[in-house]
Amino acid sequence: MTREARESCGLFGVHGVRDAARMTYFGLYAQQHRGEESAGIVSADGETLHAHVDVGLVTDVFGSEHLDRLRGTVAIGHVRYGTAGGTDVRNAQPLVVDYAAGKIAIAHNGNLIEANRMRDEFEAHGSIFHTTTDTELIVHMLARPKNVMVDEEGVKYTLSSLKGAFCLLMLTPEKLIAARDPNGFRPLVLGRVRSKGWVVCSETCALDLVKARYIRDVAPGEIVFIDKKGLRSETFCVKRRVQPHHCIFEQVYFARPDSRVFGDVVHEVRLALGANLAKEHPVEADVVVSVPDSGNSGAIGYARASGIPYDRGFIRNHYVGRTFINPRQSDRITGADVKLNPVKSVIRGKRVVVVDDSIIRGTTSRGRIRMLRAAGAKEVHMRISCPPTRHACYYGIDFPTTTELIAANYTVEEIRDELELDSLGYLSV
Repeated sequence: MTREARESCGLFGVHGVRDAARMTYFGLYAQQHRGEESAGIVSADGETLHAHVDVGLVTDVFGSEHLDRLRGTVAIGHVRYGTAGGTDVRNAQPLVVDYAAGKIAIAHNGNLIEANRMRDEFEAHGSIFHTTTDTELIVHMLARPKNVMVDEEGVKYTLSSLKGAFCLLMLTPEKLIAARDPNGFRPLVLGRVRSKGWVVCSETCALDLVKARYIRDVAPGEIVFIDKKGLRSETFCVKRRVQPHHCIFEQVYFARPDSRVFGDVVHEVRLALGANLAKEHPVEADVVVSVPDSGNSGAIGYARASGIPYDRGFIRNHYVGRTFINPRQSDRITGADVKLNPVKSVIRGKRVVVVDDSIIRGTTSRGRIRMLRAAGAKEVHMRISCPPTRHACYYGIDFPTTTELIAANYTVEEIRDELELDSLGYLSV
C-alpha cells in the first residue's frame, strides 16, 4: 500500500434532468480525488437501466459514445478506492443486478463490518458472489425472501440490518434512493439543479460544478426516495438521540478544500487546525511550507497565527498517475522524487516549519524531510494538523492494522528521531 490513507469512494446521483449521465460525469469528475481506481455510471429511462463501468479515471472510462448510450433523466455514478475487495473491473461500481424483484443498481461509500462473516453465511446457503466487494452483500440482503420486491419497506429493512459505514445510492428504472448510516461517518449532501432536478453527492464541490444549489446534508439514519412525485424522506433506524460519529479525516485529508463537509467549509477547518497547531507547538523559524495539497490550508493557518511567513517549499507534479512506470533501483529515483520537488531558493539556509495533515507509516515523510535537508534547510520542524494516528480503522480508511502505523509503535520523540527532525508536534485531540 502507498503512504496515503485511502478512503473508499465518491457518489453522485441526479434525478429529473435531461442528459443525466453527462451531469453525473461532471459530478464524478469533481470528486475524482475520492477514488482513482474505477468509475461507473448507471442511468434509468423509466423502463430499464443502462450501465458503463471500468477501471481507471473518469476521463479514461467515459467518452462521448459511452455517455450517449446512457439514456434517461435519472443516473447514479461512483468513483472508487478499494478498501474492501481488490482493483478489478468486477468490483467497479455501481453494481447492477437483475433478479426476481427487478433491476437495481447500487453505489456505496464506506465499509461494512462483519462483511466476511456475512458473506460466508450467504455462501453456505447457496448464494453466488460475482465480486469481492462488501457492497454486493447489500444486493444479496435485498434479494432475501423477505423482500418480495424492491419496495421502500424492503430497502428500509435491509438498511436497518447493516453495520458499519455506508452512504448509498440505489437506482431502479423509476426511482433514485439515497441513504446514510445512523452514525453519519461519511458525508452525503442534497441539492437542487435547474427547476425540478435533484442531486445527491458526497461533496458540495460537485454541486458547484454542475451549478446545483446546496439544500442540506442527508441526515444520519435517513433514507430519501426521489421519483416523478418528488422527494420523500424517512428514518430507517430506530430514532434515538445520538451524537454523529463523523470521520475527522474527511476534513483533515480526504475532502476538497472548497467543499462543505459536516456543515463546515473544509478550507476554513484546516486553517483553524493550523492556527491551533501554532499555538500548541510554537517554534522559532524563518519560513512555513506545506506538503501539498492537503497540507496547504493548515500551513497557511499556522503561518498566520505564528507570524512566520508562508512560502511554497514543495512543487507537486500533478501529472503523476497511480500507475506511473516504476524506476529501476539503479536509477536512484523514488516515487516521492517524481511527485514532489523542493524549491531550493525558499529552503536554503532557512529554519523550516513543514506542515502536513498526518503521518501514517512514516516512510514518505522521511523522504520529504531528507529532500528539505538536501535542499539546504538549516533546521526542519514538522507540524501535523491532527493527533497521532495510533488505531486501526474499520470504516473505510486504508490503515486497518496497528502494525502499519508508526504512532502505534513509537512515541512522538521516537518518531522525531526516526524522521531525523529537529522537532515534531502533533495537534492535540
